[in-house]
Amino acid sequence: QVQLVESGGGLVQAGGSLRLSCAASGRTFSSYAMGWFRQAPGKEREFVAAISWGTVSTYYADSVKGRFTLSRDNAKNTVYLQMNSLKPENTAVYYCAAGLRGVSYSPDGYNYWGQGTQVTVSS
Repeated sequence: QVQLVESGGGLVQAGGSLRLSCAASGRTFSSYAMGWFRQAPGKEREFVAAISWGTVSTYYADSVKGRFTLSRDNAKNTVYLQMNSLKPENTAVYYCAAGLRGVSYSPDGYNYWGQGTQVTVSS
């Protein structure tokens, strides 16, 4: 069982930066692939980024490549999503997810979810 708690969301102007954190409970954190998804009002949850359990590989949605960076610290049971050059269209609730089956671009590929953190980017 893994519990995930996101933090770091907030209101930022376009072009600004935020760093989201996802703290996980559980001794087997390092065995999980970790992903970030986001959901804007009236839209489906969409993939943002993911990182494999061994921190070897990271994966990004085309819309965030070059602007977002995902990292994990297994010693702290935490993953970080650094978001730079934010745009108004990045406004959404951002969710952290953990999965035992490896990195997935689909929400169905993850076993555990956090409660989400709101990111609002003003123009």
